[in-house]
Amino acid sequence: MSNILIEAQGLTKEFPAGRGKKVHAVTDVSLRIHEGETLGIVGESGCGKSTLGNLLAHLLPPTSGRLYVRGEDVTDFNDRQFLKYRRQFQMIFQDTGAALDPRMTIRDIVAEPLETYRVCPTPEATTQKVAELLEAVGVSGEALPRYPHQFSGGQRQRIGIARAIAADPALIVCDEPVSALDVSVQNQILNLLGDLKKSRGLAYLFISHDLSVVRYISDRIGVMFLGRLCELGDTQDVFHRPLHPYTRFLLDAIPVPDPRRRDDKIELMKGEIPSPVNPPSGCRFHPLCPYASEECRREVPAFRDLEGRMVACHHPLKISH
Repeated sequence: MSNILIEAQGLTKEFPAGRGKKVHAVTDVSLRIHEGETLGIVGESGCGKSTLGNLLAHLLPPTSGRLYVRGEDVTDFNDRQFLKYRRQFQMIFQDTGAALDPRMTIRDIVAEPLETYRVCPTPEATTQKVAELLEAVGVSGEALPRYPHQFSGGQRQRIGIARAIAADPALIVCDEPVSALDVSVQNQILNLLGDLKKSRGLAYLFISHDLSVVRYISDRIGVMFLGRLCELGDTQDVFHRPLHPYTRFLLDAIPVPDPRRRDDKIELMKGEIPSPVNPPSGCRFHPLCPYASEECRREVPAFRDLEGRMVACHHPLKISH
């Protein structure tokens, strides 16, 4: 994982909210994704995970900050200028029904990127390639003339994955790709993504609110709260010894099938999550944090290297264990 595929420096995205207000969706996010790596992004709904994914895939322009692809600054590229990189960035979506055009056959859906990038010389070759892609994700070639509504959610997600890998990308942004599926089907899709990563050298940005899923598939994990990255580090380090209070609260909230566990001893967050339209000053987590000091209320914590990972907290060692 030595080669940096994509790098964000201080990415910020704000949306107008009327009457001169703004939604602070993503604020000052810096991270790197290496070739062949899976970076998981976790956080509660509305924390900016999907917006960050769209920024990294150059589907949204940032309000400020810089974005680099293989070392080249592409922040200000228009769609035409970014075309040389577009093929390398694909998406897998949460809603399998909405992600696949109901008026198109499975053959045409998977063939679309092949035709867009002129991968195959003839329609016959395209059809053959589509059949091979479907086979690679565990879907029979008999699916070619059928339509999305004729398949289950898990099968539709496999078809969506086949479309995503058709253009031979370097990075796939997986936006809650298994949250709408049954648990058994989730495992199948996660294993499929892992196999494709190994066989094709793929990198993933895996967005989810399910910590157990992210832990299973990710090499590193980034934790977001109200548009900011709280913590970023190796998966096992983050899970075994979180350095940010919000990370610990998320981990403590995971149900554990152990009758000896005393849930009444677990410290939970108190209060309501602030609005992204009017985020608090200083650390955005301070209204919910039992460790918050006046410094937390006044100053934004730097996103700094601590014990081999990045953390944005004025008092991280208070909770290390």
